[in-house]
Amino acid sequence: MRDAIKVLKKNLKDEITWQYGGQVLHREPNVVVLEAFFNRPDMPFMDVAFKENDRFVETFYTDRWYNIFEIYDRDDGRRKGWYCNVCRPAVLTDGAVSYVDLALDLWVSADGKQTVLDEDEFADLPLNDSERDKAWNALAELQQLFGKQ
Repeated sequence: MRDAIKVLKKNLKDEITWQYGGQVLHREPNVVVLEAFFNRPDMPFMDVAFKENDRFVETFYTDRWYNIFEIYDRDDGRRKGWYCNVCRPAVLTDGAVSYVDLALDLWVSADGKQTVLDEDEFADLPLNDSERDKAWNALAELQQLFGKQ
């Protein structure tokens, strides 16, 4: 049986803005990979629809400024793409993983097309220069990871 884990998405004030449960698939000192199911009503997003109970395989890092959600369709199991959050490094405890979201996101569709999201929201955040640089570097690392030259 896999270990249950709670995911806590937080804002800059360290307030929980969303939470949900998942199951740990793999854990190392600096990373946890979990399985969770989308718990919101169906909604259109970019070139796909996120559906309630879509399968998310989520990877959180304690030493990187992002996380990666690989998304599979609830009906046919096909990969829809990857939703990548630029965020402060995750905090892992025995029963939870938490992260502070920095608004900047990268969507990578199943065909590899990349779209940067929420740059305006990111620009409005009260971050210091070091955090802002780390966030932009994280976005560049994600773009490279997914093949953008």
